[in-house]
Amino acid sequence: MSSHSEELNDEFQKIQDRDFLHSWVSSSAFLFYLQIACILALVLGGCYMLATKRFEKPEVKVQNSTLYTPKYETK
Repeated sequence: MSSHSEELNDEFQKIQDRDFLHSWVSSSAFLFYLQIACILALVLGGCYMLATKRFEKPEVKVQNSTLYTPKYETK
């Protein structure tokens, strides 16, 4: 009976060692790399948006009376 109990405890300990929640070493490494991946994704996404959207010039409608050489309507 005692050996069976020890085997179960050993098996349970092996499962806990491999479990994410019980092993702070594997969970901390995973969370560190997850943070690095998220920061890298945000930086690359921001750089991409700046490169593609920043230099587009929108079409702005300007009144004729505010041009450098204004054009006035005569009535």
